[in-house]
Amino acid sequence: LAELPCVTPMQAATIHPSHLIRHGKPYMLIFLLALGVCAPMVFAAPQKGAMPKGQRHESRREIDQLEEAWRNAVLKADIAAMSALLADDYMAITPNGTLQTKEQALANMRSGATRIASLEVTDRRVRFYGTTALVTSRADVSGKNAMGDFSGTFRYTRVYVRNAEGKWKIVSFEANRVREAGERK
Repeated sequence: LAELPCVTPMQAATIHPSHLIRHGKPYMLIFLLALGVCAPMVFAAPQKGAMPKGQRHESRREIDQLEEAWRNAVLKADIAAMSALLADDYMAITPNGTLQTKEQALANMRSGATRIASLEVTDRRVRFYGTTALVTSRADVSGKNAMGDFSGTFRYTRVYVRNAEGKWKIVSFEANRVREAGERK
């Protein structure tokens, strides 16, 4: 039946709002307007990967603990702890714009090329997208690396992904220096 052509001419039905009001049916106009506004909300598909509130709360607690574990590992130059937190395909964008792999980041800490004396984190926000957690924070850092002193205030984004074993791993990081008004680059 689907292949049979329709030869019956049909015109699209259109109803102008003024017609409804003139013929004593303003309620129909209100109904149609309400349907146009409410239908997208009623018939919208649920967000894929949306995390239930209880699970989101537990995951937030896990991410907060991992952020603190990362902070402690960096301050103590605990290479084993850092390695456990990073995914094998981890990639960072440093404040000077260079890319850094997991092995490069660990090698810099291991060699002492990067040393962090203090790290205070504030303004942390965590958002979830399925099995991905996006963390943004502000960090006041005091430290040195091969290029010299890099102390200052930074905004960073760290991305965690829950792997097949259910563990959160850091897959990406990017930091940018917060410049004061009038401060030169």
